[in-house]
Amino acid sequence: MKKNTGVCFLLFFITINSSILNAQKTISFFAKDGVLITADLYLNNDTLPYMILCHQSGSSRGEYLETAIRFSKFGYNCIAIDMRSGEEMNKIRNETAYNAKSKGRSTQFIDAEQDIRAAIDYAFDLNQKKVVLVGSSYSASLVMKVAKNNSSVKAVIAFSPGEYFGNEYSLKDSIANLTKPLFVTSSKIESPQVSELIKGVKSQQKQQFTPSQKGVEGSIALWKTTANRQEYWMALMMFMLNIK
Repeated sequence: MKKNTGVCFLLFFITINSSILNAQKTISFFAKDGVLITADLYLNNDTLPYMILCHQSGSSRGEYLETAIRFSKFGYNCIAIDMRSGEEMNKIRNETAYNAKSKGRSTQFIDAEQDIRAAIDYAFDLNQKKVVLVGSSYSASLVMKVAKNNSSVKAVIAFSPGEYFGNEYSLKDSIANLTKPLFVTSSKIESPQVSELIKGVKSQQKQQFTPSQKGVEGSIALWKTTANRQEYWMALMMFMLNIK
C-alpha cells in the first residue's frame, strides 16, 4: 500500500518538539562594505542546510522570534538577520541598521541587498549546502532578485513582494526568467499585484498562495495573532515537501 507522504510530513511537522534545537544564539558577520550584520542562529544540526530569514520594513530579526523555530522543523537551520534598512520588532533593536548608520552608510531598501548576499555566503560556507531564502515585504522582493543568479540558493519563499524601489529598477524585469523554486504569498488584496509581478518567473515549481480571508502583509501572516495563519502554514508546508 502506497504511503501518503504529504500526510506523513504534516504529522511530523505538527508533533515534532521544539527541543530539537540544540543551540540558539546571536551571531555576526560582515557585509562587503564593512557593516557588521547581526543575526540569530537557530541550529538543529550543523550538517543541515540553512534558511535565511529576512524581515520587512521598520523591523528586525525579532520578526522571526515566534516563527523561526517552526521554520526549522522543515529540516533546516535558520539564520534570522538584521538588515540595514529597519528599526525594531518584538523589542529587539536592529543592530545592523544601527551599525550602518554609525558608519555613515545608506540604509535604503536597495542597500540591504548586500546584507542578504553576505548571509548567503556565510551560511553556504558553513557546510557547502544551498540555502532557502525567506523574505518579508521589501526583503521578499530582494530575495527573489538575489536568488536569480546565485548558485548557492536552492529556493525562495516571498511574503508580499512588490515594486518597493521607485525608479531605481523594475523588480518584475529583474526576476524575469527566475528558475528557482518559488513560493509567494501576500494578503488577499495584494494578490493581483503579486500575480502580475511574478508572471515572468519560469520556475517549474512556482506557487502563489492567496488566503481565503484578508490576511496580512509580510511574514506576520504566520504569527499566532493572524486569524488564518494555519492556511498559510499549510500551503507553505506543501511547497517545502515538494523541494525536499
